[in-house]
Amino acid sequence: MKSVIIGQYIPGKGLFYRLDPRTKIIAVLLIMIAVFLLESITHLLIGFGIAFMLLIIGRISVIKVIKGLKPIMILLIFTFIFQIILNREGEMIVNHEMYLTLYTALFLVLAFVVWRVLVKFTRFRFTMFFLFVAGVYLILRYVDFGYQLLSPFNFQVYEAGLRMSAFVVIRLLIIITLSTVLTLTTKPTNLTQGLEKLMHPLKKIGFNSEDFALIISISLRYIPTIFDEANKIMLAQASRGADFSEGKLKDKLKQVISLLVPMFIIAFMRSEELANAMESRNFVPGNKRTRINELIFSYRDVIATAFSVLVLALAIVLKVI
Repeated sequence: MKSVIIGQYIPGKGLFYRLDPRTKIIAVLLIMIAVFLLESITHLLIGFGIAFMLLIIGRISVIKVIKGLKPIMILLIFTFIFQIILNREGEMIVNHEMYLTLYTALFLVLAFVVWRVLVKFTRFRFTMFFLFVAGVYLILRYVDFGYQLLSPFNFQVYEAGLRMSAFVVIRLLIIITLSTVLTLTTKPTNLTQGLEKLMHPLKKIGFNSEDFALIISISLRYIPTIFDEANKIMLAQASRGADFSEGKLKDKLKQVISLLVPMFIIAFMRSEELANAMESRNFVPGNKRTRINELIFSYRDVIATAFSVLVLALAIVLKVI
């Protein structure tokens, strides 16, 4: 939970910190639309390279962004695996016969035990998980001796499945990276003000842009806070003998419930404290508010907007061609 950085603001002096929040919101939306328009893995790889270059230009820590991707790594892995297994279009690339014998089952249990033991004594848990998956594949592929528990089955990988799995994973990585850059380089107050200014024309149709922007900014602001509180509760319960990684499924569910109850209480306490703080500052929803610092466009914003429009135009041209 400590690695979650979505919603956090980290002070810095890079290029993106000096951009107007409205520019960053518009640029991120335009580039995201461009990413969804791309239909080639080569183009997506180029887009991923551009996103990586933006991190370097903006002086944003690449290590922190990579750590922030850890919570969604499981989602990316399962997306990759499901696309490979379920998508059976195109030319067949891999067609291996897999076996499930008595010795295969014993080796699988042994591999699982070794993996769980090594995970406790190493920091590279994702690496160990990949090694475990590779070990399961090798066991099912080559351990063909002994009493057969099931008849042999074929493990097939098709070209379209492999291409689509890589396509989806790269697209998600680009989108999450862009969203992370937006929240890392923009203060919650500036993000709220930027959203208000951008949605201000919607007031003519009765849409309250101020309240909507406030809800979005508060949600983003309290994501890391809630995770930090959950981490403190887990450490406090672990010091009292609770173990969230071991035990039966029934015991794990009880431990999760014991975590959720104080989390709800803390969330309500935080919301009440926030409401009191806003009320003490004479905040009245719906009333016109003034600000000390007004948003001002500069030449950097013009360049950034032009760049994002150029990326979108290029994506449209590639899609049409």
